[in-house]
Amino acid sequence: MDTPAPLASVSLRRTPLYSLHLELGGKMVPFAGYEMPVQYPAGILKEHLHTRDKAGLFDVSHMGQAFLAGDTSALENVTPADVIGLKDGMQRYGLLLTHQGTIKDDFMFSRLAGEAPLYLVVNAGTKEGDFDYIGTALAGRARLMPRFDRALLALQGPLAASVLERHSPGISNLTFMQVMRATIAGAPAIVSRTGYTGEDGFEISLEGADAERVARTLLGEAEVMPIGLGARDSLRLEAGLCLYGHDMDETVDPVEANLVWSIGKRRKAEGGFAGATIVLDKLLNGVAKKRVGILPEGRAPAREGTEIAVAGRVVGKVTSGGFGPSLNGPLAMGYVESEFAEEGTKLELMVRGKALAAKVAPMPFVPHHYKRK
Repeated sequence: MDTPAPLASVSLRRTPLYSLHLELGGKMVPFAGYEMPVQYPAGILKEHLHTRDKAGLFDVSHMGQAFLAGDTSALENVTPADVIGLKDGMQRYGLLLTHQGTIKDDFMFSRLAGEAPLYLVVNAGTKEGDFDYIGTALAGRARLMPRFDRALLALQGPLAASVLERHSPGISNLTFMQVMRATIAGAPAIVSRTGYTGEDGFEISLEGADAERVARTLLGEAEVMPIGLGARDSLRLEAGLCLYGHDMDETVDPVEANLVWSIGKRRKAEGGFAGATIVLDKLLNGVAKKRVGILPEGRAPAREGTEIAVAGRVVGKVTSGGFGPSLNGPLAMGYVESEFAEEGTKLELMVRGKALAAKVAPMPFVPHHYKRK
């Protein structure tokens, strides 16, 4: 997670839930240009474990939402995901690539049943640049319509479906990556069965004016606790999910980032996306480094920027690291030279001048619990 700066030193935006965060005792920090709650009085550890056990409500309204109208197949110019093959009522993960084949951002896109435009969600810190890039690249074929007025909530955890069902009967019939228009506690919403914690859950897009009322309704359920950015980060790390600007950026490509699964089968054969020649060549011939999961021995966490060594030689760097409450121990991910990327490879983490033992571990560190059927 980004290092917080003093609130008074920067001009920050606020989500529609800002006042509610203060009322709930949220500790506000700068994140992606917004004042956001890093934690509430319960603390990051309890918030994390509550989400794994019951249900947590996250404010992710800082994310960028937009609709893409016109020839939506043009989106394939900037992503290797299969846009054309996306069925009605489904959502898909995509990478927004530069012309050098590196990752400009990751995003979600959905095809709502019976509607021509695609619905897109991009990362908060890059949304303006993403929207400019997409709009320019698709000019003359498709039109991007950003919706900065909308809010976005994430209800995550094993009890999320039973909670949401009380306020939107039938919503629990959705399965992983399905999306639909629905009414939540009387408010019109776009609901997808997805999230970034590794748990079952939903993301709920609303008009900004409806966000606080819906959030209060969900928080009124005994199973639901408000969750801040700190637990969101530890949850996604345990789930082995990348954070843009840390585990991927414009210096790495999909092959290095171990995100080849996001490239559609047809796209691998046909190409036609930004940087396709470079990416497909690396897919065929390999890369010099790869993103891996890392389990340190002992209790000391390895933070972002920690050097990774083998036999005293630096072979990579940690991009995300910390304490995993569900594991009750440290965990990390980072990039290492490809010859050291095999599961079980012994590594050394250079923490405060000392070499701490670690090994390459499979991800996710905590099993995913998505509802696939």
